[in-house]
Amino acid sequence: MTLLPSPARPADPHTDGEYRMDVSVNSAKSGVLVTVRGEIDLDTVTDLRTTLLHAVNAHGEARTGVVLDLSEVTFCDSIGLNALLRARQSALDASRTLTITAASPAVTRLLEITGAAPLFRP
Repeated sequence: MTLLPSPARPADPHTDGEYRMDVSVNSAKSGVLVTVRGEIDLDTVTDLRTTLLHAVNAHGEARTGVVLDLSEVTFCDSIGLNALLRARQSALDASRTLTITAASPAVTRLLEITGAAPLFRP
């Protein structure tokens, strides 16, 4: 069951009209599951920020947190990391959690080299 509609994104001319990032939001036992696929960078981060903010603020039955599946993220730069850190802070401000349950090698490396990995553990 989708909680939020996927944000509308214009086609990217650099990828033959395909989206560079796709975000889906669904119910999960622990709250809200956000699955991200593709690239997180300057061109796509606004959609990610908006979706994460909505997920953090989603009200409903025993929503304890936001769970991120980033296993299909092919690229994530410092702007993407900033969006994740801001979403985490928003979750904490709302007395919720934001955890990463699966991460691609690109995301794992970024989190490890910046020292941010422990912030997103359950």
